[in-house]
Amino acid sequence: MRTNTAEEWLRKRIEKYGPISKLTLFGRPTVFITGPAANKFLFTNEGNKLASQQPKSITRLLGARNVMEMVGEEHRRMRRAIEMFLRPEVLKRYVGKMEDEVKRHLEMHWCGRGQLKVMPLMKTLTFDIISSLLFGLEQGRLREALVKEFNEMMEGMWAVPVNLPFTRFNKSIRASQRIRSKLSKIVHDKRVALDEGRLHPTEDLITSLLSFGREEDARSLIEEEILDNVIIVMVAGHDTSSILITFLMRQLAKDPKLYEDVLREQEEIAKNKVPGEKLTWEDLAKMKYTWRVAMETLRMVPPVFGSFRRVLKEVEYGGYRIPEGWQILWASNITHYDEQLFSKPRKFDPTRFENQSEIPPYSFVAFGGGARICPGFEFAKLETLVVIHHLVTQFKWRLCGKDDSFIRDPLPSPFEGLPIHLEQKNVEQQ
Repeated sequence: MRTNTAEEWLRKRIEKYGPISKLTLFGRPTVFITGPAANKFLFTNEGNKLASQQPKSITRLLGARNVMEMVGEEHRRMRRAIEMFLRPEVLKRYVGKMEDEVKRHLEMHWCGRGQLKVMPLMKTLTFDIISSLLFGLEQGRLREALVKEFNEMMEGMWAVPVNLPFTRFNKSIRASQRIRSKLSKIVHDKRVALDEGRLHPTEDLITSLLSFGREEDARSLIEEEILDNVIIVMVAGHDTSSILITFLMRQLAKDPKLYEDVLREQEEIAKNKVPGEKLTWEDLAKMKYTWRVAMETLRMVPPVFGSFRRVLKEVEYGGYRIPEGWQILWASNITHYDEQLFSKPRKFDPTRFENQSEIPPYSFVAFGGGARICPGFEFAKLETLVVIHHLVTQFKWRLCGKDDSFIRDPLPSPFEGLPIHLEQKNVEQQ
């Protein structure tokens, strides 16, 4: 769909029926709700009366034991296992390793290039970072093979789930099976290394999941749970960060003053580093303006337009009873563009996030909320700041064409992958 098509369709529904309305989607009775009160209702009833609901194609590809499919205590247990590695005190040890991946990628794919498409390269970079930091896979044939299989799996993520030969969904199913086979071997090798004391429990996400339950009063994860959740982290981490960084670059190209303001902050950090010295967690904490720009990018173009919830048992909202078995649709874009919540919502304004306590509760929901809030928030922030630091200190860029629209299929993607003219600066390698 073209820019704002879905948003305008939902906005017209709101104008006609109000913030709560009934419709039929995918053959099922559906209630569409919007606004901060609706977001609070969804986030606070998770696992009790409501449960996350994914398209059948996603469940088939990512597995039934992934954290998005779980509810109640099972969901809390799996989130706790994933968050063991994604918490800040663990991630801060990997800033340097992430920076190495970023610098290697820019040297291979950006330096010396006059023109390129941002989106495909950002997908490559984010996959490389995930492979290295989360799975401990360095450059080599296995990582290259996983990239190929992963891209093939992603092509059928939102396809009609018809598993017949030569369909896109069938190709994705087979790619998913090959990914599981490769990951199963990796999990086995890491389990042996952990038992022999050759790896630390927080060496990467896989070792963290393998170690879950050994030091806590919790049941250890079975292999199916480990594989399903490694794959879901691959997908979520790959999509969110690549979309955010791409659209952030798009905004910097459209607004030279914004670029200069971000550059000024990053140069202030760079000038205090000796040649070859790596960024630190403390450096990232100083990138406050850059992160406000990222947050405003997420407000205007949230990676996930919205999602569904399944009604586990009859629930009441807004004076209406919603029967068991129905589904609820919510959309983050509608809240993000509400003039009562965000002044001049069509204007790109990073100052909105200078004091986040002033933003009304349940109005900024780019990372979800409640029990379903994205567990990789800190990882995405770390990744975005490291990438933007090296991009603005090494390059200038401008959009190749005047068409800066984007499509949702269903994730946002700029027209033609965001082609840009690239100019490399005459500065010492950071």
